[in-house]
Amino acid sequence: MSDSIFEKPSRRSFLKLGGVVAGSIALAACAGSGSGGTASGGASGETKPGIGNNGQVGKGRSGTTADALIIAGFQWGPPATFNPLSPTAAWPAAANVMQIVYETPLRWNILTGEIMPGIAKEYAVDGTSTITLTMQDGVTFSDGSACTAKDVVFSYELGKKNSGINVASFWQLADSMEATDDTTIVITVNQKTKNVSNILRMLTENYVLPQAVFSGIADDKLPTEVMDKPIGTGPFTLDKADQTQVVLTLNDKYWGQTFYGGLPVMKQIIHPIFKSNEDGNIKFQAGELDIMQQFVSQIWKMWEGGKPVGTFLKDKPYYVPGSMPMLLMNTTKKGLDNATVRKAIASAIDYASIAETAMSGYSAEVQPSLILPTGAEEKYFNADDAKANGWSYDPTAAEKLLTDAGAKKGSDGIYTLDGTRLGPYKLITPTGWTDWNASCEIIAKSLNAIGIDCSTNFPQQAETTQAIQGGSFDMAVWYVSGVNPATPWARFKDIMSQSEMQPIGKTTFANYGRWKNSDVEAMLTEASQATDDAAKKAAYDKLDSLYRKEVPACPIMYRPDEFYEYNATNFYNWPDENNSYAPPMFRGAGNTWMYKIQKIAG
Repeated sequence: MSDSIFEKPSRRSFLKLGGVVAGSIALAACAGSGSGGTASGGASGETKPGIGNNGQVGKGRSGTTADALIIAGFQWGPPATFNPLSPTAAWPAAANVMQIVYETPLRWNILTGEIMPGIAKEYAVDGTSTITLTMQDGVTFSDGSACTAKDVVFSYELGKKNSGINVASFWQLADSMEATDDTTIVITVNQKTKNVSNILRMLTENYVLPQAVFSGIADDKLPTEVMDKPIGTGPFTLDKADQTQVVLTLNDKYWGQTFYGGLPVMKQIIHPIFKSNEDGNIKFQAGELDIMQQFVSQIWKMWEGGKPVGTFLKDKPYYVPGSMPMLLMNTTKKGLDNATVRKAIASAIDYASIAETAMSGYSAEVQPSLILPTGAEEKYFNADDAKANGWSYDPTAAEKLLTDAGAKKGSDGIYTLDGTRLGPYKLITPTGWTDWNASCEIIAKSLNAIGIDCSTNFPQQAETTQAIQGGSFDMAVWYVSGVNPATPWARFKDIMSQSEMQPIGKTTFANYGRWKNSDVEAMLTEASQATDDAAKKAAYDKLDSLYRKEVPACPIMYRPDEFYEYNATNFYNWPDENNSYAPPMFRGAGNTWMYKIQKIAG
């Protein structure tokens, strides 16, 4: 199995989502004026922007793929359907992946937390009461038909017709969505949840679909209807797809030419379908791929070897942190029901080894917090409290926590606390998720070293998912919400909320460790309804303080939300930290680079 994060099920003037302000907010285009051009290839030392981390740039590609963008890392098997409502939709129709066939009302920037224009050019937030969207001028579907506010409303109301599609959860947050005319949509916020940030998140993640097509599909068939000719508002249409590749062709009548300052640079987008990461990595290193989203062990060896390969950050961790895989602890298990034991476990883990060994150095130093300390969430992170009341790798401190609580070490080297032997505990994660498997081995070794009996087990993905959701596990490495417009709130909900928690044996989709606390729901509500950055910061401080006290789970590494890596053989002017006109993303606001990279003449 590939290490692509897309094979791990998931859970993508400006408005910054630290808080939601009232009034109308115009959303400006981020692509600037003009589209990409052509430049001659050359040797190292040229001053072109967005080239290899070693300063190298290639000499262009000739032939039939000269004007094509070749991409990889999203599709790992023969495409089954291009129905965006299907859980098995192929790239690029899969939910919240790339906005090149289907588009969303709004887009999101992982670096700044900004909400940016999509097919809506502006929106207005009235406190926690309503959100009003105004459509871009002249939006059309690829078949030439107009895309209006009615199509937007129809697309979201499909969630009322079938609870098995992603957009269904929108209606837990909104009471109504109305097209007041062809260009205006008014959303009435549910006054019980008042969670404006989460509504905005869904407006950046759920595609707008043509009513003329989807109204003809029976409600119960919405996620299963097979589609091989997708019709969206995006700049590309599907040309062909088979077990070897997916090929998209530029729509030269794309509605967004004025908004983006032109059409995308490439005439085609080709996604080869590889059998493994290694197959893709070989092609990428050779310059046969332009950009990809997949794990590459020790990627720096490519540019050290003279290849024009680049990442957004020029030094470690090379990728912008966007998610935090967690060590989940089942608090219904004896021993793990004790917060002191859980904090000892968090203090025992060799995080540096995980970063260097399992993640090839791609993880920054992990903090004792459910808030990512960089990027869009940085303004909420309380570094002083994390240092004073958190934890870091310290085996001596971990054992002291246990002995101070009265734990006694047995002749086998394992502690017993209040009559409960601390283990044996099984630590699970899916087989084939190699970086996570390696992390588990390091965690188990760390825990055994301080007197907690732990071993690893790597079932198949489906079995692992069932065990975690049903509560039949001891410990697990699993995912929580990556950075999005609703985090860090969504991440606190994932780990700490009891509002949707089910008892052991029944499927739950949050708080897999079944941790309980009588104060947390009110704290989550306070955070979700805060309307400015200061109020949100205060609410998150309370939640994170409770989290550090109770340790219901702990982050073990930071991963990029997407592995953004490019090869400047055929195109240059890729976004990087010194050329940051677009974020290192494929979804959301990341589509800006399609208009700004420049062709190298072959």
